[in-house]
Parts: sequence; structure tokens; C-alpha cells
Amino acid sequence: YVLVTNYRPLRVYMYELGFCRFCVEKYNNDFENKDNMFIHLTNVAIAKQSSNYNDKHGGKWTLKNFSFYLEQTWGKAANEKLWEDINSIVYVSLKATQAVVINDKHCFEMYGFDVLIDDTLKPWLIEVNASASLTTTTEIDRQIKMNLINDTFRIVIPPDWGEDSSKKGTNTCKESTVGFYNLIIDEANDNKMGDKNKDNKGINKKTNLWK
Repeated sequence: YVLVTNYRPLRVYMYELGFCRFCVEKYNNDFENKDNMFIHLTNVAIAKQSSNYNDKHGGKWTLKNFSFYLEQTWGKAANEKLWEDINSIVYVSLKATQAVVINDKHCFEMYGFDVLIDDTLKPWLIEVNASASLTTTTEIDRQIKMNLINDTFRIVIPPDWGEDSSKKGTNTCKESTVGFYNLIIDEANDNKMGDKNKDNKGINKKTNLWK
């Protein structure tokens, strides 16, 4: 989940408590399985039709558990690079639409980024959901999404929002960490720093994002 509180300049938070979906049957390249939806699709509506479906975890891992697994099996450096690459996908996707999205200080966007991770730990963007589903199918789903809603409102309606001196905008929160949200893009402060945070290729050294 990605929260954008401002488009020009970009101010973007990434949510730690996302989740991974897995197929209910192990994938293989056998031609006779080309029509087997259970090895190709992770949608709950499809997965729950399989006798292998587990309604307790719903074929999902939290991102925290997934990251822990990757660090144990691939190593810390590979795991960290994966998340840097995912952050870069978020950045480039938002930059592609930055000029055409209406920038209203009273509005915010909370997107659901669907990313496929291949067997080399390379992330591929599938789609960006402008209206990410907040329905739940498991207990961990409920916990994740209740925290998501709560933390989102803590950012877009900070404690001083109701005060007379408040600017009453969704971009007034100055914290870089709120609940399980972490600030990953802050162009306003990057612009103030100028080129001090960039290497000779124009890449931001602080965040490793392509800029």
C-alpha cells in the first residue's frame, strides 16, 4: 500500500504491513497444466475453489514474514535490493502521472501496488489499484487493513488539524514514520538539498531511488 499526500512535489509513504499472495498449487511449465488456474492465479475467488485452499491464512504471507524468509534464503543484500527495486517502481510509476493528476491540498490517494516477483527476485509491476480493496478474508487481513485505515487517517488528519492555525490540508503531517507507514519519497526536501544527495548519474544516494 502506498499513500500519496502530495503530487507536486511528491510526498509518498510506503506501508510495511502489506501482504503476499501465493497460488494454492505449485507452478510448473508442463503444457498440460496451461489451463490450471490454481497454479497461475492467486485471486481468493479462484483459490478458494481448490481443495488445497487454507481458509486460515488464505494463501497469504505478511510482507514482514516474506522479507524474513528472503533474508534467510537469499541473504540480507538480495532482500534489501528487492525492496529498493520495489520503491523505485513506485517512484517511476508516480512520476509518470505526476503532471496530469490534480494536485489538491485537501485530497490524498492510497494505492494498492500489485507486484510480481520472479525467481531471480526481480519485481514486475502488474497494476496499480486506485481503489485498493479493504475487504478481509482472514484474521491477519483484518488486522492489516484496520491498521492501514487508522494510520492513513493519522497522516492525512494530524493532531493539529482541527486547530485554527492549521492549514487544513492532507499534506500537513511532517513525520517520516507514522504507525506502519514510512516516508520513502519527499521531493520538497530533496529539492532543498539540491544535488548534494545525488551521485554523478543523478541517482539519489540517500534512498537509492532513480531520480
